[in-house]
Amino acid sequence: MEDRTLELHAIAMDEFGLRVAMVGAEQWKAPTPCADWDVRALVNHLLVEQLWVPSLLEGATVEEVGDRFDGDRLGEDPVASWTEAATAAHAAFAAPGALDREVTLSYGRTPARRYCMEMAADLAVHAWDLARALGVDERVDAGLMAAAYDSLAPYAGSDIFGPPVPVPQDADPQTRTLAVTGRRV
Repeated sequence: MEDRTLELHAIAMDEFGLRVAMVGAEQWKAPTPCADWDVRALVNHLLVEQLWVPSLLEGATVEEVGDRFDGDRLGEDPVASWTEAATAAHAAFAAPGALDREVTLSYGRTPARRYCMEMAADLAVHAWDLARALGVDERVDAGLMAAAYDSLAPYAGSDIFGPPVPVPQDADPQTRTLAVTGRRV
């Protein structure tokens, strides 16, 4: 079976980045489906996750990175800040042999390929969150959402997400993925 991890990560980056580019000046304080985050906090969260990628793939531990990326990293030009961080993260994952490494995350040693897919799944779900907050098209790539579901379903009911939302067995991949993370469509 063909490994599409890097391709799915690129699609996820595009899905989220497309919506970041749609944020109007008056929308940065708009609420999102993530109860604790407005649009700016949501985008900052994803940007900070991208900032971690190069260091972790180079072998740094969470402790070594420390608080280097804490706080608001969006600056005066959030779209440019997002684009720069996203480009660097994807380049780090795409470097020869990068997906064959292991990284040290908060929960321990993890194959970089799995880390990349976790990042793609997180971007996919938050692309929907951002679209919902902005009132724009909420459809996220179906193949990406199907892969995100496979990545996230094992964590259903954990403290990572809200309680899963029941959906019909024949629900589309996006609905199933959002439901497993506690989101109502």
